[in-house]
Amino acid sequence: MHIGLIGSIAPAATDFYYRSLVKKSMSKHINLDKTIFHADAPTLVRNLMNDNKDVQVVIYEGLTQRLKNAGADCVAITLIAGYFCIERFKETSALPVVDMLSCIQKEVSKRGYGKIGILGTKPVMESKFNSGINSTEINLPEGNLLEEVHKAYVEMATSDSATDEQKQVFETACNQLINKNKVDAVMLGGTDLALVYNSDNVDFELIDCEEIHVAELFNIRKD
Repeated sequence: MHIGLIGSIAPAATDFYYRSLVKKSMSKHINLDKTIFHADAPTLVRNLMNDNKDVQVVIYEGLTQRLKNAGADCVAITLIAGYFCIERFKETSALPVVDMLSCIQKEVSKRGYGKIGILGTKPVMESKFNSGINSTEINLPEGNLLEEVHKAYVEMATSDSATDEQKQVFETACNQLINKNKVDAVMLGGTDLALVYNSDNVDFELIDCEEIHVAELFNIRKD
């Protein structure tokens, strides 16, 4: 399987996908072909905030055609915020799209969560992850905290690093979701949150979307 990734829209997320796929393939002694073409982060954020779905789809289409020309068998987007136009993109993509939303929906249903929280950009949170997860109740940070999480996330994603102040915003949001909203788990609704959280450094249930997505990409390989 030759995996095509649309990356660079979040360097940390792209790095996570690449390293995770390499680690999995080495542990199984399997060779995987991987090609990454780079989208522009500020352009994607602008299209996301203005809901310019058609404009972003055209960008994805061009990158996917290049991935196909390079020999890729499938394509995956490495940034959750980039899923705001995923349904339109799937209709026109030159390659099969390994859709993170479908992977997350299956995993959330499998785990049987009744209520989860979500962190990410404001559009991702307000859409409850693009309305693609319908098997559980999704809770958002409340009041000013919603805007604070969005601002901290965008700054972190564009700088490729997390400051102590940004980490504190996310921690405050997690505490609210867990202690006030009584969620069963917190979903990392932004791939750059890997700069802050992973399954080994939290004491609450975590839904790591990119980990789940990478596992799906690895599992569809052709031996």
